[in-house]
Amino acid sequence: MGLGANLFFILLSFFFSVATACTNGKCRLLDECSTDEDCGAGLYCFSCPQGFSGSRCVRSSITDQFKVLNNSLPFNKYAFLTTHNSYAIDGEQSHTGVPRLTFTNQEDSVTQQLNNGARGLMLDTYDFEGDVWLCHSFGGECHDYTAFGPAIDTLREVEAFLSANPVEIVTLILEDYVKAPNGLTKVFTDAGLMKYWFPVTSMPQNGEDWPLVSDMVAQNQRLIVFTSIKSKQESEGIAYQWNYMVENQYGDGGMHRGNCPARGESSPLNDGAKSLVLVNYFKTIPLKQPTCQQNSGDLINMLQTCYGAAGNRWANFVAVDYYKRSEGGGSFQAIDTMNAKLLCGCDDIHACVALSTSGACTPS
Repeated sequence: MGLGANLFFILLSFFFSVATACTNGKCRLLDECSTDEDCGAGLYCFSCPQGFSGSRCVRSSITDQFKVLNNSLPFNKYAFLTTHNSYAIDGEQSHTGVPRLTFTNQEDSVTQQLNNGARGLMLDTYDFEGDVWLCHSFGGECHDYTAFGPAIDTLREVEAFLSANPVEIVTLILEDYVKAPNGLTKVFTDAGLMKYWFPVTSMPQNGEDWPLVSDMVAQNQRLIVFTSIKSKQESEGIAYQWNYMVENQYGDGGMHRGNCPARGESSPLNDGAKSLVLVNYFKTIPLKQPTCQQNSGDLINMLQTCYGAAGNRWANFVAVDYYKRSEGGGSFQAIDTMNAKLLCGCDDIHACVALSTSGACTPS
């Protein structure tokens, strides 16, 4: 075959590939892509060298378990995507006038996180400049070079989301260093969030089920807040996290394959007196590039390990860094799997038969 014929077939192959390449929102999961606009709904164009070559469409939002099935079960029968250090956002401008010298954990605004399906937000609250701020600490204190911003700014984003989405529930998990008397109560009040407050008096004791999601929505008790300071349950009516939840070790200590230890403050993961299970899966020092692999198969494997450690209980909250980075389904697929396991015993929520909690699964 001559050079001209070879060139002809090369050009033919090129034009065929161009003609058949997906564009304009027609690309499906893991199809090659050039821009976000190439990808279909719920997907975006992303590069994960550890998982695939080039750029491909990966998931960017959750499956709404309440729409696929129902919201008539207790709150602890569902799983929720949770963003670790939700406030520590790439590109967030300094609010102190001093360049920030600390790491970030997310790439989207809190509003974007919520719109994409995150329903748990982990926030670190500190006394700073006479107010409550969200901050990474250095030496146990918030500094102008580790501060991200006043907590009220983020809480107002939460309020706006709850106002615009009257059937959604958001959980805030506070690593709390606020010492000012009633400091948290004031900032939640000023942000307009008290009207959504789920009261401590309605939280279950001794491993009982939580109220039905449908009842929480009907009563507009759609904001659950946990603090890491035990005394605030009595003084401010803010639930002490480890009265109601077990949690595995955070950071590098929670990422060893085949091992899911409890964090120091938590009771053992198999403590059935606590109705909620939180699984952390993120590095102590966040690095973007490997996160796409960590948030994919590695995360699913750890959730299986923690299921056994928690006395055969699936996670209700799954906390990750850079929540959209994945090899395809990522943290969104992990939440689909958790909801399927919790709601119907299937491997994916799309396999659950509507209105069934008996393990009825549709064929794949």
